Amino acid sequence: MRRQIRLTFRLGMAALALAALVVTAGVPASAHHAFGAEFDPNRPVVLRGPVVKVEWVNPHTWIHMEVTGEDGSTQTWMVEGGTPNTLLRRGLSRDTIPVGAMIVVDGYQSKDRSARANGRDVTFEDGRKFFMGSSGTGAPRDGRDVTEPE
Repeated sequence: MRRQIRLTFRLGMAALALAALVVTAGVPASAHHAFGAEFDPNRPVVLRGPVVKVEWVNPHTWIHMEVTGEDGSTQTWMVEGGTPNTLLRRGLSRDTIPVGAMIVVDGYQSKDRSARANGRDVTFEDGRKFFMGSSGTGAPRDGRDVTEPE
């Protein structure tokens, strides 16, 4: 009788493990990426405009800003920053970047040339400047030329 109970228990546990595997197999895994996987170190950009949305989420924060081109057209850019915890330790918080605030972002455009960038520095109207990238991501260091986005 004990042997039958143990066998039933083991089969039940195996079925439970298999069910868990099947359920999690369909869930996409989110992975943290390196700078070079998504952004182009040879495409530095300077973005100027008001903040339209802030996403304070892991693994990266995102600042959405409206950038006006030379022809007067506007485009919403998504600027990736470091993790919320990293930015908080640098003195930057969700409340520091209110919707409507005028900012200047120095960063690097995405490899696919979409309106996405990895932000290096964010400068506020009052002159405060924060490093918003995450260290060790593979982004270039100081000493690069910065151009306006096309």
